[in-house]
Amino acid sequence: MDAIDHRIIAALQENGRQKLGDLADSVGLSPTPCARRIAALEQNGIITGYGARVDQSKLGLPVTVFISVELESQNREAVTKFERAVSRMDEVMECHLMSGNRDILLRVAVADLTAFDRFMEEKLMRVDGIARMRSSFTLRTMVTRNVLPVE
Repeated sequence: MDAIDHRIIAALQENGRQKLGDLADSVGLSPTPCARRIAALEQNGIITGYGARVDQSKLGLPVTVFISVELESQNREAVTKFERAVSRMDEVMECHLMSGNRDILLRVAVADLTAFDRFMEEKLMRVDGIARMRSSFTLRTMVTRNVLPVE
């Protein structure tokens, strides 16, 4: 990747819907080479997709909960089994394998405490292999970034 690829990525992160001609102009290319570079970035897995950023509160999901999960066993099979189970739960926005005193950190989006209770009882608590869980509710999001720093 060179400086032009970095500029393309930065521009697409800011506005993924811009026209190819406008993007090409902003990074100093003509449309055809710009399109080739975008295709290469997609093919190499650097650009992984396109989508709309949505305000979760305005979508009726104002509650964000972080759940620390400690597994009974940390072997590959247990982690894979847990990952498969939570990947089917629409409320789980992110799932991270962690270092330190917790094995897994989940970010969950729900409508309210009743929905969170239902998620816990009907979904997460039914996953085998969980030793402990601790939940923390977001009071206010102070910083959110959807754009990665590109140099």
